[in-house]
Formats: sequence, structure tokens, C-alpha cells
Amino acid sequence: MTSAQIPLFYDTYEDAIRDCVTALGGFKQVGNMLWPAMPADDAGRKLAACLNTDKREKLDLGELRLIRRTARQSGVHILAHYEARDAGYTEPQPLNPEDEAAQLQREFVSAVKALEVLQKRMAIAAS
Repeated sequence: MTSAQIPLFYDTYEDAIRDCVTALGGFKQVGNMLWPAMPADDAGRKLAACLNTDKREKLDLGELRLIRRTARQSGVHILAHYEARDAGYTEPQPLNPEDEAAQLQREFVSAVKALEVLQKRMAIAAS
């Protein structure tokens, strides 16, 4: 699926997930990723049932998270865009790995400084 084929808006969450699954290789491939112990054909059918609003089966939060994260790693942002628009936010921008690593490093340095301040306060309180 090329980006030109991806709709700008989706009517339902299931439609957005379905297009995301298609972009990731289809129901069997994504189903097998979600439920590796299950035969691929069965996993694909289970995933299709989860996205059928007439069926009782639904994806749990962990399964949806795995689809979203795998999609992000593959450069497919359908779910993130749908969820943001549906909740009234602008489209999110994915972090590139360098930005994410730099942010984590800044958070780490900040946490270490906070611990140093806490340690000094504990030493003063103990004396």
C-alpha cells in the first residue's frame, strides 16, 4: 500500500487498524505476530474477526499496542494519526531514534541531579 492509497480520514477505528494490518503484510502475517503459537491461517482469521464489528472477538490493549509499535517501526502511522484525530489532536510526529535517544539521555541526567539533591537533603536531615 503506498501513501497515496491511504485515506486521509477513517470512519471507524477498525477501518484504520485494517489498513494498518494491510500495510504491515496482511492478516496472516500480523495475526502470526500477535499469536505466534497459533497456525498463521487461524491467527489471520482471528485477527479478521477482531476487526469485524459484528463479532464478539476484540483486540486487547497489548495486542493493539504491538500493532501500533510495529507499524511505527515500519514507517506506517495510520493508527497514531487516527487516534490523534479522533481525540481532537493534531497529527503526531514520530521521533527519529536520535531524537528519542537524546531525550532519554536528558531525562536520565535530570533524574540523577534530582537524586543528588535528595541525597544531600537526606544527609542534612540525618545530621
